[in-house]
Order: sequence, then C-alpha cells, then structure tokens
Amino acid sequence: MEQMLRPIYQERASQPDTLSVLLIENQREDDPTTDTFDEILFIISSNNEVPIQTKHYTDGQRKAAMHIISKKQLTHWLLVGTNKKIIDWLVLGKIYFDRDEYVERLKERLSEEPLFGRGIKMGMELSKMIRAYNEGKIHFERKQFMDAHLYAINSLHHLARLVAIKHNALPENTVWSQMKKVDPAVYKLYEELIGSEEVLEKRLDLVFLASEFYIHNYTNEASEHIMGILNKKDSWNIQELHEQEELSLYSSDLEFFIEYLVDKKLIKIVCAPSKNDFLFHREYRSSKALETK
Repeated sequence: MEQMLRPIYQERASQPDTLSVLLIENQREDDPTTDTFDEILFIISSNNEVPIQTKHYTDGQRKAAMHIISKKQLTHWLLVGTNKKIIDWLVLGKIYFDRDEYVERLKERLSEEPLFGRGIKMGMELSKMIRAYNEGKIHFERKQFMDAHLYAINSLHHLARLVAIKHNALPENTVWSQMKKVDPAVYKLYEELIGSEEVLEKRLDLVFLASEFYIHNYTNEASEHIMGILNKKDSWNIQELHEQEELSLYSSDLEFFIEYLVDKKLIKIVCAPSKNDFLFHREYRSSKALETK
C-alpha cells in the first residue's frame, strides 16, 4: 500500500504550501491510532483556508486515509488537547518530507514540553471552572439544589482537568480514575458529592466552599498565559484580545475570565477616549505593567 501511495505524497511534497508529509502504519488490524486504517498519510499545510481535508483510498484489500491538516488547526489541537492521536501521528510517523525541518522542530518541542501549551490549558480550565462555580452558587443560594448539583459536577470536572495539567499530565477521558493517583483530595471531594449519605444541601455547600479555595489557589498560575499576552503592550480593547489567536481558544469564556481577573485586581481598567464625550472605551492592562511604570 505504501508504494501505491508514493505518487500521492510525492505530488503533495512538491506543492509550496506543504510543510511535512508523514506516513503512519497500523500496528494491528483494529489499531485505534490509525482509526483501523492500514496506513495514514498525514500532511501538514501552511494554507489555513481549509483546516481539514480527508480522502480515503483502497487497493481492493487494504485501506488508507489521507489527512491534510492546516498548521493553524494542528496548533489548535495541540493546545486544546482535543485530538490525542495527533501526537501519536507526529511521534510514530515516518517522515517523507519536512520543509525547513518543521516536524522535527515540533517533535523536539513536544519532547521538551510533553504537555504542549500547559499555560493556556490551565487558563482555559480555570475559566470554565469559575463559570460553573458561579452559576452553581447562584442556584445553590436560590435553593435550586438539583440545578446547583449539575454545575458542581462540572466545576469539579474542570478542577480535575486543571490539577492533571498542573502535574504535567494530559487529562484522560477517565479523569476521576486519574485523580485517584494524581490528587486523592480532589477525588475525595468528588466522591463526597456523588456518594455521601449527607443531605444534598450540605454536600453542595462543601463542594462550593472547596471550589472557592482551589480557584483562589490556582488563579495566579492559571492566569499567567493571558497576563503574558496583556504584557505585550500598554493596553488592549476587547476586540484586540478576541483577535489574538491563542486567546480565541477561550471562546465564550474569555470576557468572563477577564472580568474575574479585573475583580481580583490582576487586570486594570483603562478609560480611552471615544467619539462620544460622555462615554469612554473600556480597555485592559496588566497590573504588573502598571507597577513597572
């Protein structure tokens, strides 16, 4: 099958926007790494217009898949961690073409930093945890305990993922089994919420109290990524922050997270003139940037 794919990857390698071409062979018939295909032709492109292009081939007996992935999409998967097999493809793939050693340098970075994008991963999980905690607390204070329970579960789920990332481990699908080893105290909190014989109100009170403690403890470390971007210039309006490629990964949680950091005095508000004499544009600046002035 590899010989039959050769003309395809040779053609792709000759195109100016192709960065790398790798071939991944399955280790067994039902290998999940290759989605059960016999071979995967993995092509990385600098053309970001189409994030993913896929074609399937067969010689009548064996089957192969070709995936052309944009550099932007690949970076997104590595940062967010939503496509774990991509790392396997990069590590296990046989390199047939590598413009300016793009994949070799990427693999070297992955080797030095096994949890690619650790800072942004921590920030994203904390922002999701804070939102779930806040919404759950509102329901709890209104005595809507079943609704509060749902948000409490979500808050603990993001806490578990945050703790795994802090320990340089990629959060697993079975994150609670992972927590038994990584942080038994966090696992115990989850166990108390779902399995304790205490009345639901008391269980929720314990979880929200503990969640507040963890949020406070992790805020500085998990906000380092966004603060690092803010430090790049004097002040930012919200549109400029949304247009930052890495900050766009926070999605709908970005503005919520910024307001939380404003509340914690890590971000300062700057009033900038607008066309209306009675209104100002609200811009954002790192508190540390202010301290150095």
